[in-house]
Amino acid sequence: MNSFFVDLHIHLGSTSTGKPVKITASKSMTLENVLNVARDVKGLDLIGIIDCHVPEVLLQLQELVDRGEFIEKEQGGLCYKEKITLILGSEIEVYDEHSKGPIHVLVYFPYLKMMKLFSDWLAERVTNVTLSTQRMYEDGITLQKKVKELGGLFIPAHVFTPFKSLYGKGVEKSVTEVFDLTMIDGIELGLSSDTLMADEVGELQHFSFLTNSDAHSLANIAREYQKIKMKQPSFEELNRAIKGEAGREIECNYGLNPLLGKYYQTTCEQCFEAIDDEHKEEGCPQCKNRSYTKGVAARIIELSMNKDENVPKRQRPPYVHQVPLQFIPTLGPKTLEKLRQYFDTEMNIIHFATKEQLEKVVSNKIVDYILKARTGELFFDIGGGGKYGKVK
Repeated sequence: MNSFFVDLHIHLGSTSTGKPVKITASKSMTLENVLNVARDVKGLDLIGIIDCHVPEVLLQLQELVDRGEFIEKEQGGLCYKEKITLILGSEIEVYDEHSKGPIHVLVYFPYLKMMKLFSDWLAERVTNVTLSTQRMYEDGITLQKKVKELGGLFIPAHVFTPFKSLYGKGVEKSVTEVFDLTMIDGIELGLSSDTLMADEVGELQHFSFLTNSDAHSLANIAREYQKIKMKQPSFEELNRAIKGEAGREIECNYGLNPLLGKYYQTTCEQCFEAIDDEHKEEGCPQCKNRSYTKGVAARIIELSMNKDENVPKRQRPPYVHQVPLQFIPTLGPKTLEKLRQYFDTEMNIIHFATKEQLEKVVSNKIVDYILKARTGELFFDIGGGGKYGKVK
């Protein structure tokens, strides 16, 4: 068994001909740019691109396979230049008669032929299959059945985010209001929660937790990720690791401290002032506005009220509050590039560079920040209402 760094939620901003894929993603997020940055800059071993249902993306992937730049693995996944493996994914918006609001889900397939079949099926149920994260005119369980029919994985995305997520506005109390629990393979936490928080929701004891970047720009690839123990980076090994089978497992989750997340605390929608959850009906203490965005912390407290204390907690891997390098104070683009040139990848900088090695490249102040980020010793201004927190 070996350990691999994995980020399973990366968007494409445009196709090779410049057509948009994910409208809110940077145009620099082309297939080849994402692969090269994930491999050479970030140091990832396995990635999930979740716009692979787009016909032009599928065509480009097939062309790269035909040219020999991609090798389709027997166990699923596309190996790129023998250095990084791509898992074929798609993000879809479910908003059926059972849900209270839109829910984003991630689905993954082992082979190109499976993704092509899914793309054809999806094209009949969305307005525009050439774009990412489109609303599907079908119920959630029918989608789950199709994914399982094609041998895929089904994972609700950023489940606590106030907008377009399972617990944000999708369901009132339980996953079972919209989906079949037996056809869910894992849960993606999102940027404003961690394992400790999510474990307060009783029905989530069934599932492994995933921490992914939801990257809309090259810089944000691997802002959250996980280390997974498996024999090789492939679809089948990933599947077994998520299920904890035969020694495969998620070894460690690396994610933002929830305090840095955009939606951790309840905030005024007008001035972004933090609002005490117990007094939110009284309005914003700063501007008296009564409209607010409920924070993830408050939503989890609501969901935890239904928790059955007799259900034993699942054994979880460590969750490390990883601070992305671009969040480190005084570490600007030029300094970050110096670090990359010296240590090759960001994974090497974050995980393996010693204090003595770092001191050869950057100031003692930045070295101190990087080392404290590894051990969770940094302090933060709390995020909320769509604004990230900051490292103090």
